[in-house]
Amino acid sequence: MRALLIYPVFPPTFWSYDKILKLVNRKVLLPPLGLITVAGILPQNWEYKLVDRNIRSVTEEEWAWADLVILSGMIVQKNDLLDQIKEAKRRGKLVAVGGPYATSVPSEIENAAADFLILDEGEITLPMFVEAINRGETSGIFRTTEKPSVTETPVPRYDLLELDAYDSMSVQFSRGCPFQCEFCDIIVLYGRKPRTKNPTQLLKELDYLYELGWRRGVFMVDDNFIGNKRNVKLLLQELKLWQKAHHYPFRFNTEASIDLATDPELMELMVECYFDAVFIGIETPDEESLQLTKKFQNTRNSLQESVEAIIHAGLRPMAGFIIGFDGEKKGAGDRIVRFAEQAAIPTTMFGMLQVLPNTALWHRLEKEGRLRDSNNGNINQTTLLNFVPTRPIEDIAREYIDAFWVLYDPENYLDRTYRCFLMLGEPKAKTAFKLPTWIDLKALGIVIWRQGFKRSTRWKFWHHLFSILKQNPKVFEHYLTVCAHNEHFLEYREIVRNNIEQQLQESQKQTEKVLV
Repeated sequence: MRALLIYPVFPPTFWSYDKILKLVNRKVLLPPLGLITVAGILPQNWEYKLVDRNIRSVTEEEWAWADLVILSGMIVQKNDLLDQIKEAKRRGKLVAVGGPYATSVPSEIENAAADFLILDEGEITLPMFVEAINRGETSGIFRTTEKPSVTETPVPRYDLLELDAYDSMSVQFSRGCPFQCEFCDIIVLYGRKPRTKNPTQLLKELDYLYELGWRRGVFMVDDNFIGNKRNVKLLLQELKLWQKAHHYPFRFNTEASIDLATDPELMELMVECYFDAVFIGIETPDEESLQLTKKFQNTRNSLQESVEAIIHAGLRPMAGFIIGFDGEKKGAGDRIVRFAEQAAIPTTMFGMLQVLPNTALWHRLEKEGRLRDSNNGNINQTTLLNFVPTRPIEDIAREYIDAFWVLYDPENYLDRTYRCFLMLGEPKAKTAFKLPTWIDLKALGIVIWRQGFKRSTRWKFWHHLFSILKQNPKVFEHYLTVCAHNEHFLEYREIVRNNIEQQLQESQKQTEKVLV
């Protein structure tokens, strides 16, 4: 069997980082870990080719070569995913589709005429699919309510990737999250009991990446890396030895719940393993909204003090914020900006609340008759709420646009980043000195030219740069990298403003038609 794996296009999102990736001659932030894991689970006597459409299009030769086309994607990739299913069917190919979007909304995949739906978790449903193929079947839906152990999941087929196109690699240690946030689909897809790989298993994945020549960042894609703290600590103790033996080839970052701040031992282990950043779902500083959405873990301690503890430990915080919760009071956007500034969080992923299929929030709002069209499935930071909120949607949208604009004002961003890095604990990994490449030097020169000469930030840029060099020199390289990130956000805030204002105008026109 010749299987062509296709990963659909992402629309521009907060994490696209297009401007920054161009600076360092790369095309995509992260690879399709799900698809290369699928390739590891499927029979190894099959032949595989992988095309990430965020890098390039499928060639005519690749279409002709394939007996079977396999696609996977998230809801934000919906449009291109459906287009690729139709294109494959037009060419007479067998088409199999899986992943989080197909699992959440299988009817839309069926309507696109996919032959096989391989839903839920592939460790169970992929063997069912292979048995059907071996029986000569040409269609089928494979589902399971069982949550598989991930201790038998094989090493992903990293060899199928165009490695040079990616800025970071991805590995997964666990699935599931113990919390019950109403808006989150992770607990719907993967359950509330975190399941982890064993340390040896994950180190084999790192060994493979190392053998393939990878020497850059690695993102631990777990939706809550610390969901099972005992097992994470066992991993980190082994990872610390592996990193030291290999001279720290990988710099890690991940996602975790805010209760990371209450475990100094865990944070210290992470820093010793060369973790330098962590994404935290803060959502809102409004405690009433946190209670309503059942994000109780964020109400147990001071959010600002928790963020500061994480920074002092040596982990740069990235944080998610949401506007549009039920019962939210006017000025939520300003309160989010104020919190991000006070807590000195450089990277603040900010969006309007979106109702994801089959979440507790989705079921509640469906009963209340408050669901709206989901903007053709393009759910990201550039879309209006897909439900009827408890305060005027125009007010929420205006607050969101204004807050996003202020957060990524060049001077505000530089100041916030500067304050964060003054507090940031020193890295504990003793990495070998590496001469910068010509590409790195060129990227650095462009950032310095834009921020240190061309823009009005120039005096602030140089003041903060030399101050960091003097007061916290070991984080200097990391600081410069985060300064460069605003090259993306400056452009992206324009995209956010233009798209939201356009949708507001369209929404108002529709309302006027109804009234007429």
